[in-house]
Amino acid sequence: MSVTATPPGSTQPFRFTPENQAKAQAVLARYPEGRERSAVLPLLDLAQRQQGWIDRAVMETVAEMTHTPPMRVLEAASFYTMFRDRPVGRHHVEVCTNISCWLRGSDEVLRALRDELGIDLGGLTEDGLFSVAEAECLGACVNAPMVQIGDDYYEDLTYETTRALIGRLKAGLPVSAGSQGGRQGSCPAGGPTTLTGAPAASDKG
Repeated sequence: MSVTATPPGSTQPFRFTPENQAKAQAVLARYPEGRERSAVLPLLDLAQRQQGWIDRAVMETVAEMTHTPPMRVLEAASFYTMFRDRPVGRHHVEVCTNISCWLRGSDEVLRALRDELGIDLGGLTEDGLFSVAEAECLGACVNAPMVQIGDDYYEDLTYETTRALIGRLKAGLPVSAGSQGGRQGSCPAGGPTTLTGAPAASDKG
């Protein structure tokens, strides 16, 4: 995904790229006349994927496209935490610090990010490549501690695996989402402890 950040306070109008404009029109086409405001959330998401964050110019464009009062678009953009009101890094690292992740070592994840990136919560690296933010529970408690980067979850983190993950992103290398400790899904870390025999059902009629 290519992200072009607009500086805070910019009066530059927002326009979708030709490719994203076609996607926006496809979104609007899902809804009947008079119900265009149903497209506010997907259009805000599309704009954020293009620009990296939501500013006033984005909200005005979405309001115009959906025939929605700008205040209603602002209400939506400020209500949902996935919409950002300031520029973030190309890799926006959201660290869950809620109870499950904290008990399982989120402080070590934060320490690894500070050591690897030189920034703390709310920080943005000078090259604009990384930003770090705190997140409330992201719903992956069984795989704590974890972070969300973009659309993906990175789970079962330690100090070492967090630094390795960020190091690969720095180098432009591919990374695998999910457990960083070799666990399959949310299975027990030591392997199955029940239902270890052959399935009772078979293909026999």
